[in-house]
Amino acid sequence: MLSYRHAFHAGNHADVLKHFVLAELLAYYSRKDKPWAYIDTHAGAGCYALEGVVAGKTAEFADGIGRLWTRDDPPEVMATYMDAVRQFNPGGRLLFYPGSPALAMTFARARDSLHLFELHPTDLQALRQTFADQSARVHVHGGDGLAGLGGLLPPPARRAVTLIDPSYEVKSDYRRVLDTLASALRRFAGGCYALWYPLLARPESRRLPERLAALGAGSWLSLRFRVRRAPREGFGMFGSGLYIVNPPWMLPERLRAALPWLVGALGVDDGAGFELDHRIE
Repeated sequence: MLSYRHAFHAGNHADVLKHFVLAELLAYYSRKDKPWAYIDTHAGAGCYALEGVVAGKTAEFADGIGRLWTRDDPPEVMATYMDAVRQFNPGGRLLFYPGSPALAMTFARARDSLHLFELHPTDLQALRQTFADQSARVHVHGGDGLAGLGGLLPPPARRAVTLIDPSYEVKSDYRRVLDTLASALRRFAGGCYALWYPLLARPESRRLPERLAALGAGSWLSLRFRVRRAPREGFGMFGSGLYIVNPPWMLPERLRAALPWLVGALGVDDGAGFELDHRIE
């Protein structure tokens, strides 16, 4: 959606959850010498200045990464993600937040590759500037990532992590992510796919988990993370969810080690909590 810019939401609670899990996935894929590909269907601008005009206007990071930044009690499992964020803030002051492309780049080795899709012209220009000196392994695509994903599957490396996270400001996004994931699995059944979605009162959001389960993936993980009670009036995001196809075998254990602490750090009322289900073959 051309009116949507992720900078307004950079570093919020949804980013923390999404990027913590993404860091876990890429760290796992980097354990082997074999190359991997990272595909991002909605890459945004790549990295965000938290005191800039856009991110600073809403300052959603204050209730996200801002709550974690000064904590001295995170569980060990959070270190991979937090160390990646610290690379962008070497002075110790939280000034920048890495979006998913920048975060992925902290794990990428010379033999790995990134494919980044973005539609918004301003963010696309920023994304191209950010990775201008990495054109041999970072490929920036100005287009619709849901439409373009299939053309990259299967990747030459036959090892890939794909992040699918549209804004969902358009109702059709809910149907499109289902169709996109189903098509991707037909093309490359062995890929790892992480699909993010907002927790909202709207029926499309409530029904998405069961519709994802109906795709019939052999190995999957479903996570729903709430920072507050669902609003009575039915508006507003009260958390977010992740559905991961072909997750690493150790991911459920690592999530269980981190999620109670994250609930305590990011929760704003007694509705905060999480549900985690999985089947890993």
